Amino acid sequence: MKKIYFVVPGTPVAKARARSVIRAGRIAHYTPAKTASYEALVATHAKIAMTGLEPFKGPISLSCTFWLPVPMSYTKSRRKACLNGLERHCKRPDIDNLIKSIKDGCNGVAWVDDCQVVEVTASKHYAEHARAEIEICAD
Repeated sequence: MKKIYFVVPGTPVAKARARSVIRAGRIAHYTPAKTASYEALVATHAKIAMTGLEPFKGPISLSCTFWLPVPMSYTKSRRKACLNGLERHCKRPDIDNLIKSIKDGCNGVAWVDDCQVVEVTASKHYAEHARAEIEICAD
């Protein structure tokens, strides 16, 4: 079994819907800059973790732990509860959209195509230092 682990620093970014514009009478589609930038950051950290390895082939298990910042508007006691795990992160961004950003960022780097991902484990938590912790296992 092959396994890699890496951390993507900074606040995790959810995959945003593709946008459309009309240019020269034609419809053009694009990924919003914030999403594209985060996917590139994921790809960079995945490349470092994959040093010397080819993209995995076959079934993949993906584990993602997202650590998100506590909102500044929270009181000291609520902030402490969040950081101690007593209050869970149950608001936006949606966990499935966070996973999509990771999967798209790892395409062609950690695996050939994200259709290879057959098992996903994910969770969202509050933390002082926002980040995404990623573990990829291939058979």
